[in-house]
Amino acid sequence: MSRSMRSFVLAAGGLLVLGGLALAQTRDVASLYRPFEAPPGERTRVDVPWPAPADIALPAALPGIGRPATAEEIRGWDIAVRGDGHNLPPGRGTAKEGEELYLQHCASCHGDFGEGIDRWPALMGGRGSLTTDAPRRTVGSFWQHAPAVFDYIRRAMPYAAPQSLSNDEYYAITAYVLYLNELIGEEEVMDRDSLPRVQMPNRDGFVLEARPDTPNEACMSNCRRGRPVTITMDSRQFVRPGSESGTAEPQ
Repeated sequence: MSRSMRSFVLAAGGLLVLGGLALAQTRDVASLYRPFEAPPGERTRVDVPWPAPADIALPAALPGIGRPATAEEIRGWDIAVRGDGHNLPPGRGTAKEGEELYLQHCASCHGDFGEGIDRWPALMGGRGSLTTDAPRRTVGSFWQHAPAVFDYIRRAMPYAAPQSLSNDEYYAITAYVLYLNELIGEEEVMDRDSLPRVQMPNRDGFVLEARPDTPNEACMSNCRRGRPVTITMDSRQFVRPGSESGTAEPQ
């Protein structure tokens, strides 16, 4: 775990961004990161909120800076979908409907069958590989909840024009990705009711942690404190010179 973290604190009157917050040297960092169990009766563990820190108060609003966000502005950002399907939008789609959409918007990077092209990630396969020496993290092998697949595809894809498709089209593409992983049938309708019921193979493969917040003051100067800075990896181990994928020089 790195000793530097980024924290985004929502305060009354605006969004304050605090960067590069360092954990205090005197605190026992290892004891702060510990697994915890979800409260009894929770349907899914991924949506259990982290315990609220007891010794941290949000900063007061700065006079004359910022204004309350309007309901319309909030709706534009409030698109996050939880693992249990909360906030899924209206719409529907099937893998059969999503095949052509996938080929048009996704296949150039992820392959016609989700196998991945060049350095772009595969979307299918790898089931049962996470406990081996060669784990493959794909939608079918790693992802915990099907609504999160929809959330990511709608939020970030197509790569060149994210959030540019309709909800029906995003449901259809999500259905096709699930179909490639043999998780649903070709004509099975995916919508806000059926998508949360899809059982992902790695649903119970995650452990919750009680992570602390970062209340310490940011270091703005002389942060090395006499400690040397060394190169710990060479990018040429991962990027072949001349591949035009990133840089071929040591970083």
